[in-house]
Amino acid sequence: MKLLSNKIIFLTGGSRGIGYECAKAYASQGGKVIVASLDKKDIDVVIEELGSDHFGIVCDVSSGESVRNAFETAVQKYGRIDVIHNNAGIADPSCQLHETTEEQWDKLMNVNVKGIYYTAKFGFEYLKQSNGCILNTSSIVGEIGQELHAAYTGTKGAINALTKSMALDYAKYNIRVNAISPSAVWTPMLEKWNREQPNGTRENMALYLNAIHPIGYCPQGDVVADVCTFLISDMARFITGCIMPVTGGAELGYRFVQNGNSINDVSMRNNAS
Repeated sequence: MKLLSNKIIFLTGGSRGIGYECAKAYASQGGKVIVASLDKKDIDVVIEELGSDHFGIVCDVSSGESVRNAFETAVQKYGRIDVIHNNAGIADPSCQLHETTEEQWDKLMNVNVKGIYYTAKFGFEYLKQSNGCILNTSSIVGEIGQELHAAYTGTKGAINALTKSMALDYAKYNIRVNAISPSAVWTPMLEKWNREQPNGTRENMALYLNAIHPIGYCPQGDVVADVCTFLISDMARFITGCIMPVTGGAELGYRFVQNGNSINDVSMRNNAS
């Protein structure tokens, strides 16, 4: 039996990055995926890869009307919704808070945070009927912060708080609410952020991103998708209000780093040579 057999999954931001990896993982485990994203061309590519059991909807999560229409279209096609995965998000700008424009601030909040409000507002009744669950994509920076990314980290901190409060509110309806909290993951968004870093930083970023993970490398999105698959499955039926780190231990504490490698890694190689 596959973990997600016949579950109807409404996935925002499902055409790129972590969302794309989740769409593939959910489909491979028997789920029927509704890929809700902004770019129809990207959606069509993903749906062609996933197959005819799956469905794409152009949806702007910062627009209440767009989200409502997307849910109505999805339920007309599948009859129900079992899972809402709020994955859509943006990361611009890379700067200090006082350098962030009001337009940038509003866009971040509207996509990353208000999008969750809209999917709850228009998806709650469907989840109530199916005893479904909600999964939010957060980030470890919502807990530990990040230099030159204050507005973005603020949205992720808000997602963490929302997840816990929603879990408490919705438990009485048998709706679980959890979040995943990755550290760095090689996605188009991270690659764009890397390009925005000052000269002299970009060149060493790959080494740095490997070194901050004690497990030893900066992963691709599939490692996050595997955890997401577990959290929306019945295997996680007694888990709610969890902010699940998928970080390779990046937040665990002080580590000595030399030339992009942890001192322990350098010592091990020296001892082996």
